[in-house]
Amino acid sequence: MTVKQAVEKRIIELCNERNIAINALANLSGVAPSTFYSMLNEKSQNPGVASIKKLCDGLEISIREFFDSDLFDDLEQEIK
Repeated sequence: MTVKQAVEKRIIELCNERNIAINALANLSGVAPSTFYSMLNEKSQNPGVASIKKLCDGLEISIREFFDSDLFDDLEQEIK
């Protein structure tokens, strides 16, 4: 799994845990829904740290909590 895929799955996981839609997360985070949707599809291959931080702020979690998931344990090497 790539970092992009892990971030994508983590966003969906957090939304499911809180029973909120991506649009609701965007509103909570003060970010345009299109930004999050681009993080969840092929448009954005590199989700920005600033966007992830805003997402975390909207969910009232730390960046550490965001990345504290088994999804990030065995990522593919990005440099080949």
